[in-house]
Amino acid sequence: MHFTYCPHCGTKLINKEIGDEGEIPYCSNCEIPLWDMFTTSVICAVVNDNKEVALIRQNYVSETNYVCVAGIMKPGESAEDTVVREVKEELGLDVYKVKPIRTYPYDKKEMLMLGYVAYAKKAEFVLSKEVDSAGWFAFDEALAGIKNGSIAWQVVNYSIQSAFEIDG
Repeated sequence: MHFTYCPHCGTKLINKEIGDEGEIPYCSNCEIPLWDMFTTSVICAVVNDNKEVALIRQNYVSETNYVCVAGIMKPGESAEDTVVREVKEELGLDVYKVKPIRTYPYDKKEMLMLGYVAYAKKAEFVLSKEVDSAGWFAFDEALAGIKNGSIAWQVVNYSIQSAFEIDG
């Protein structure tokens, strides 16, 4: 989100040189800089002990590709807690371990996505209303259903590669 007006007082912002940051939108009334903001979310590959990954289809995202479980962090919630909550909400699965991967800027939606591997026992899914379908996919088949190069593809690919490295 890029500020044009101060969210505190409504004054139109000016650009002001702020240290090493360069020109930043600035409220001369409140005397504060207002940096661009983004939404923080999580994205995770849900994997089980059978070398499978759970992928979901949400038709409002894509009618042809699968995606990973993802969701917005709530105020006061850790990223790891968000992973556990989102997997439970979207798939009805209990996560027993969470491993961070890396961060993924998603400029299209002004988001910073925090990537994780979420470990869960294989079980039947209990889908939320926002999930149209889901399935467990063997590691060697999982990437074929995801948009090549997408953040979801990168998260799943990392999860698969790191699982094989562990198993040696």
